[in-house]
Amino acid sequence: MTISILAYDAETGAYGGAATTGSLCVGGWVLRGDAESGLSAAQGSLPSTLWGTGVLARMRGGQGAEAAVAETVGGDAGRAHRQLAALDLGGGTGHFTGADSIPAAGARGAPGVIVTGNLLSGSGVLDACLKGYLDSRGSLAERLLAALEAARASGGDSRGLLSAALLVVARDAAPLSLRVDYSETPLSDLARLHARATSGDYAEWARLVPTLEAPERAEPYSAPIRPAG
Repeated sequence: MTISILAYDAETGAYGGAATTGSLCVGGWVLRGDAESGLSAAQGSLPSTLWGTGVLARMRGGQGAEAAVAETVGGDAGRAHRQLAALDLGGGTGHFTGADSIPAAGARGAPGVIVTGNLLSGSGVLDACLKGYLDSRGSLAERLLAALEAARASGGDSRGLLSAALLVVARDAAPLSLRVDYSETPLSDLARLHARATSGDYAEWARLVPTLEAPERAEPYSAPIRPAG
């Protein structure tokens, strides 16, 4: 099973995606994106990373997510085995689920958010993931993590989970790209990694690096002195 969620936070202008699966390296396979193109999630029994990058290129060129998805998948003879979701810069969404996707497979959406999944224990996992996001509070990243946890709690993957990933991008912030490529507890590990990455020295350093809105930012950073040994 892979379940992924892409979402746009209109209040902050950030775009975020999260995914988890019962196989390795879900972040490397599924999630792509940046604050100049939007986000994509390419998955399935025979996923195409070319779909993930192709739909981003089309959205960066001005296509909306729905049209970009349709054009990306339309010429691929292997599309029946693949899934694709996209989120454009305006918060529009598009998705495709191939006819031979391993059930339960499908998509759920709401304004500014799209959930897709395959090899799920049941279609209710999709509903739980979407509800987990819509009902949660906190930052965009925290809501995405809550969505994955809700999917797991509703049955998730009959194989269990082995990897998880989180990607958040914005024009006024450094990208947050976190991956747990193999773990018996990937969601809790990802949550702990997120907590570390958004607090303390690392978060302070990330606040000072260049962004799309401030490409020449060079505010001095003084690394803390740590005792030897």
